[in-house]
Amino acid sequence: MEKMVFVVRKAEKADIPKIHEITEIVFKIYAENAGVKGTLSALKETYEDIEKDIETKEVFVALLNEEVVGSVRIEVKPDKTAYLSRFGVKLDYQNNGVGKILINAVDNAMIDLGVTNIYLHTASRMLSLVRFYYGRGFYIESTTKDQGYIRALLCKDYKAEQSNIPCENREVI
Repeated sequence: MEKMVFVVRKAEKADIPKIHEITEIVFKIYAENAGVKGTLSALKETYEDIEKDIETKEVFVALLNEEVVGSVRIEVKPDKTAYLSRFGVKLDYQNNGVGKILINAVDNAMIDLGVTNIYLHTASRMLSLVRFYYGRGFYIESTTKDQGYIRALLCKDYKAEQSNIPCENREVI
């Protein structure tokens, strides 16, 4: 049996075609499952958009035996909060721990950068995604229909995690 070797590293320009491919596939399915009317911005982006993100954000890729199988992008704000976007894992590798490994790498990087809270949006009707994020320490802060469907704003509070403060006792920023 072949040994599976997972690696997470910062994305490089050579990764752009794979990042684009994964993003396109997973966000098409996300849009269908979430009942999105219209087109998501993730489905409109170009190779140049991805390159700009690699240059200006924290962009990570997960590799399995040297093949890019997942990616995630994080914008770190001046106030030491961050916003996670474009998180996706190739369909054949979902539910195999790739997402958990990517989020763990994000957590380590955010803690190293002194980030206090990280936020993301996901469709509130996508129970599997909401459940996944809850399992990684996120909680729903609010919901919005600003994109034409109900999206939950999720937050992970690194300060509270490090001091083991339960979610219900956390101060929401």
